[in-house]
Amino acid sequence: MKKKKSTIRLSGMLCVLVVFAALMSGEMLRGNQPVLRLNMESDISLKNEVIHAIEKGLHWVLAQQDAEGFWSQREYPAISALALTALMGEPRGTYRTGTHPAIQKGYAYLLRCVKSDGGIYSEHLANYNTAVSMMALQVANNPAYKEILLHARNFLIGLQQDSKSQGKGESLYDGGIGYGGRYKHSDMSNTMLALEAIYYTQYMSEDNKSGEWKQLDFPAAIQFIQRCQNLPSHNDQAWATGDPKDKGGFIYFPGNSKKEEEDPKSGKRILRSYGSISYAGLLSYIYARMDKNDPRVKAVYDWLRANYTLEENPGMGNQGLFYYYHTMAKALSLYGVDEILLEDGRKVNWRKELALKLLNLQNKDGYWVNENNRWWEKDPILVTSYTLIALDILYKGL
Repeated sequence: MKKKKSTIRLSGMLCVLVVFAALMSGEMLRGNQPVLRLNMESDISLKNEVIHAIEKGLHWVLAQQDAEGFWSQREYPAISALALTALMGEPRGTYRTGTHPAIQKGYAYLLRCVKSDGGIYSEHLANYNTAVSMMALQVANNPAYKEILLHARNFLIGLQQDSKSQGKGESLYDGGIGYGGRYKHSDMSNTMLALEAIYYTQYMSEDNKSGEWKQLDFPAAIQFIQRCQNLPSHNDQAWATGDPKDKGGFIYFPGNSKKEEEDPKSGKRILRSYGSISYAGLLSYIYARMDKNDPRVKAVYDWLRANYTLEENPGMGNQGLFYYYHTMAKALSLYGVDEILLEDGRKVNWRKELALKLLNLQNKDGYWVNENNRWWEKDPILVTSYTLIALDILYKGL
């Protein structure tokens, strides 16, 4: 097996199993290689509480499905895809065979959203809906979905921006991916979601003798990602700051942060790093197959470590709080850290703390919801799906 510095190549059924296991369990990366985590001091009591919360949450989700097979909104298949991913990831494998009627109806709905261009969407937010729907199709582990996934993968890669001279990166948005359609700029969230779907379907496109399957321009993607990072040593944009409050963290896209302040002395805008998008940044570097010892990767982890909290989305309060929890669970699992060393010298078991936090936030009927509607988080289907996927990941590591 030929090994490269930035990634490893797997083939056949072995790759299917590794990808499926990594996706559903959040297995970690040591350097760049997925490895199994063996926790000899597993917290059985907490695991039982987590599985109970997952089962209760899934029971609620199943009851919310529309007769047509979708959840929440027909126009946005990504929401249904998140619900399907949560169902398929249930740790005991209850729904993984795909024979449950709700699973069959849900996947039938997703397939009706497949477009002739390869995308999986209704009308709007083509990248977002396609990328998230691909993850649901991927975890189904159904050979019948292979061609759909490959064409969807091509569709996502075709959305990577390269506005002027090919590969030169003149535009700040080159290399990244946005929502698609009327949204002309790339952003970190959409780039991360596209990279995630591309990462987990890479093995499908490796037998590419016909040249039909596209490959992402990873150097361009990395250039876009680092242009969203407050790291002057690698970001060529003047706004990037080395202020310890922000150094290493991420903003939404070059020149735009959801957390902005005005410098009282100069009057200039300060583009502050914030939590959820910084976890998206860490995930993006991982999905771009970068080494965990790369200074850009280490810098974002250090910012996340310095700003670790479960009480809010750092810099954003309760805006996007459950997206924050969701990306945290994915990113820290894949990064490969069991305990986080805080600034005051304490070590925290982030899996246990996050699991307990999510258990305490569950509604008595089984769902989760955010009181703040920013980024649709008053939609209990969306938020419950985010949370269930996070709990699926945490359960495997407790």
